Order: sequence, then C-alpha cells, then structure tokens
Amino acid sequence: SFHIYFPAMQFYRQNMGGGSAARDYPLEYFSASTLAAVLNYPLWRASALGQSGFRVVLQAGNHPPIISNFVSSVPSLAPYFYAFSPPYKGLAATVMGMSWARAAIFYGSDIGKEFFESRGLSPSVATLLPPLIVSTGVQCVNMPLVRATILLQNPESTVPNIRESLKLIYCRHGLGGLWHGTSAGVLKTVPKYCTAIFVKEYFERILPAVDPESPTKDRDKLILSAIKSSAAGVAGAALTNPLDVIRNEMFKTNLGLFDTVRALRNELGWNFLVRGMSKNLVAVSIPVASTIFFTDAFIQYSNSSNETRH
Repeated sequence: SFHIYFPAMQFYRQNMGGGSAARDYPLEYFSASTLAAVLNYPLWRASALGQSGFRVVLQAGNHPPIISNFVSSVPSLAPYFYAFSPPYKGLAATVMGMSWARAAIFYGSDIGKEFFESRGLSPSVATLLPPLIVSTGVQCVNMPLVRATILLQNPESTVPNIRESLKLIYCRHGLGGLWHGTSAGVLKTVPKYCTAIFVKEYFERILPAVDPESPTKDRDKLILSAIKSSAAGVAGAALTNPLDVIRNEMFKTNLGLFDTVRALRNELGWNFLVRGMSKNLVAVSIPVASTIFFTDAFIQYSNSSNETRH
C-alpha cells in the first residue's frame, strides 16, 4: 500500500519533475524525450499510415507465410506489421524531431509556469500559456520535417530518405509547400499538449504526496507518476485525433484546410473524425505518457544520486 500524506504536496511536486525543479534538469527532460521517441517510433509510424489512408499490403516474401495469411484475413492489422518491419525510412530524422520538440514543450512549459506564477498570473493561466506559446513555435519550426517524414511512410513511395523527401516537396510545391498543413498542425498540436500538461498539473495537485520517510518512497513516486502520465497522454490523444487526420490528408493531397475537410466529409462522412483513432490513441498517448514518466524517473534518479554523493 502507499505510504502517503497530504501536507507535503510541494515535496512531491519538486521531486516528480514539476514546478521549480524543472529548470535544474534540462538533460533529464531531453533524455526522457529521446528515449520515448526511440521506443515509440513504430507506433508513430502505424498512426501515420492509418490517419493518412495509405494503402498497406504486406509483401509475402518479406514475412513468414503464417503472418501474411493472418494479416490477409484481418487487413486492419497490416499497418502495425508494416510499421514494425524494416526498412525504417526517416527513423533518425523522426526521432530527432520528436525528441527536441517534446523536450522543448515539457521543459518550457514547466519553467514557464513558474515564471508566469511569479508574475502574478493565476495557476490555470500560468499552466496553459507556456505550452500554448512553446508548442506553437515548435510546430512551425518542425513542420517541414513532419511533412517529409509522414510522406516517406507511404508504402508506395519510392523516395529513399528524408533529404530526398524534402527536395521532392520543394520541387513540386515550392518553399511554402514545406509548411503546408501548418494550420492543422498547430490546431492539433497546441490543444494536445495544453490538454496533456493541464491534466498532468491537475493530477499533481490532487494526488497524495509520498512520505519522504517511507521505505517504499521511490516505488510510490513512480506509481503516482505512471497514473499522472497515463491520464495526461490519453486526454491529449483523444481530443486531437480529427485534426491529425486533417493534417495528414493535407500532406497527402496538398489541399487547403477547408478543402481537405470537405473532401474527407464527402468521402467518409463524419466518420473521418475517428479515422485511425485506435492507432492514434496508442501512438500519441503512449509517447506523451512515457515522456512525462521517463522525465520523472530520470529526475528521481538524479536526485537519488546527488543524495548518495552527499
């Protein structure tokens, strides 16, 4: 059972990566984000395939007959098998883009919250304003890389790598084409991270603190972090699936925002809002949740190491 007590919530917050502890741990934030990106790359790939509507057919020669026959009878599983199978085109660029983006958003949001609270803003505004600002900037900077990596996942694409994908987009659509889909990307990314960070902060406030004298304090901190992280990841993913679908369709067709929505509605009706939802809940909620959890775990490890040295 948990060894918990309520008056020491500030101790919990400072030792789980929130509040004033954030600015002291930039390396932990980036390391956690990188680890989450590496582990979750295949899930991101499956989500990109599903939401983009790319046609996935497993080549019989690339998989054991039992797998090919099974997937043929359950076509919805094909994106998952494809996503976990080589070649992993754009792997390094995708991981790099995800790593710095999530690290910047979570680190910037945590230190930004402290800054805005010190300026007298309400806790809710101080919580939501930093991810709003940081995630908007990150999405705009990352957009060419995001578009190029998603188009690279098309099984029918002959483009070999991220550099050639960027070059192809530029040759076909000009410089502005690299930022095509930014509007949908911002509409999707900003609410996702604002929601995830708001839920994370909410759970940090309501969860009981860990007794620093408890013999199981390290385990208890990680369990509470897992609860907080899971809630934040699922909330952020469920809210923004429709905007993921719209953004990926814009990448595929090069249509504008409203034309894309109209085309999707004509093709699928309002069912387009849930296209790829199951894959997205896995591919988005797990990376966000694992980034938060790994950050807490790395900060906890750093604190424990410092205590041991002293």
